[in-house]
Amino acid sequence: MSSRPHRNLSLLKPTGQLTLGNLLGALRPMAAAQTEADCFYGIADLHSLTVPHDPPRLRELVRETATLLLAAGLDESTLFVQSRVPAHAQLAYLLECTAHTGELNRMIQFKEKGRGVDSTRASLYTYPVLMAADILLYRPHRVPVGDDQRQHVELTRDLALRFNHAYGPVFTVPEITTPPVGARVMDLAEPTSKMGKSGLDDSAGIVRLLDPPDVVRRKIARAVTDSETGPDAVRADPAKPGVTNLLEILVACGGSAAGLTTYGALKRSVADAVVAELEPLQKRYAELAADPAYVDGVLRTGAARCREVTAPVLAAAESAMGL
Repeated sequence: MSSRPHRNLSLLKPTGQLTLGNLLGALRPMAAAQTEADCFYGIADLHSLTVPHDPPRLRELVRETATLLLAAGLDESTLFVQSRVPAHAQLAYLLECTAHTGELNRMIQFKEKGRGVDSTRASLYTYPVLMAADILLYRPHRVPVGDDQRQHVELTRDLALRFNHAYGPVFTVPEITTPPVGARVMDLAEPTSKMGKSGLDDSAGIVRLLDPPDVVRRKIARAVTDSETGPDAVRADPAKPGVTNLLEILVACGGSAAGLTTYGALKRSVADAVVAELEPLQKRYAELAADPAYVDGVLRTGAARCREVTAPVLAAAESAMGL
């Protein structure tokens, strides 16, 4: 067992190939946290079932995501696939018996994903409860969360408090904390939107971690800027989202904008910095992909540790509810 005093938990949905935004905004901070916390990083394949999906593609994405997490340096963490730890689904049902339809009706993401759709899966409605189970099983004292997931963690707190009041003190009620600000990478073609991994595979605005260097350079060369010219055109400015995004990517990848006065020069510098950033990760990924038994072993070991950690929590919840 780890001697580190704090426990970090983060799950990524395998709904698409990981992007440069995932690397700079999430994977880097996750890797940095390993020095001071006992980290559990999971692939939330159960959450991927809330919308129509292709089963073979889901398996491919789970494998690719796990390999990329290792390639990004998360080898000091407990890595696991959510569905291989049955307690996640089991506790979710117990918490569904604690949740109220009124609070699930208020979940913003359910409303947004269901807007304009003839029907949605019941699991999309209840998945905030599964997310609560994901968290409460590991008894973290603090949950770092961005604004887009704050409502779900607030629900987690409410469910934990309600359960503890009704059945006894089983769950740690986590505090919500604001995580360190990671690089926020925007879509190259639509710089007012976040670079998301769920876009089309050939999307021109998304740099994927496994894109070859020539593809990376082509996408960055076509990035949206604006029509301003002159020596001061290359500057960060809310009115210039495309240019600002490129500058932030450049700095996050270790480059510098000093001396850059044209958008062409900026894009070339960004492309060089991104290619250099991705090169060691892609090399390590290729090595890991050639040794699938190693990746499988890491995931088996991680799932076994998760089952060990979560079993007492699930057992306590079941006993408290009279099961």
